[in-house]
Amino acid sequence: MSKITIWHNPRCSKSRNAAALLEEKGIEAEVVKYLDTPPTKEEIKSVLEMLGISARELMRTKESVYKELGLKEVEDEEKLIEAMAEHPKLIERPIVIKGSKAAIGRPIEKIVELLDA
Repeated sequence: MSKITIWHNPRCSKSRNAAALLEEKGIEAEVVKYLDTPPTKEEIKSVLEMLGISARELMRTKESVYKELGLKEVEDEEKLIEAMAEHPKLIERPIVIKGSKAAIGRPIEKIVELLDA
């Protein structure tokens, strides 16, 4: 089986549910507490490619920092990625990475599909 990584925020119930799912399935995943160890721009770009989505689709648009930085007006993908690297709270969670594929665990069934693939 491919190596499994989870970008995890222990304070988020969806993220805790995803971690519990991995544990229930007996999967030892590398846990990256991305708020403590923010991903680089390159890591974010790689995950965006695996997810097949735009930077905005990976963003938590209801976070206060999103509004404070005026990101709603920003169209430049690179600037949105930079904002996520600088403010990891903006990154949607949890993200589970398996090999060259990834899934955002909202809903958690997306993670189940990724693991079963």
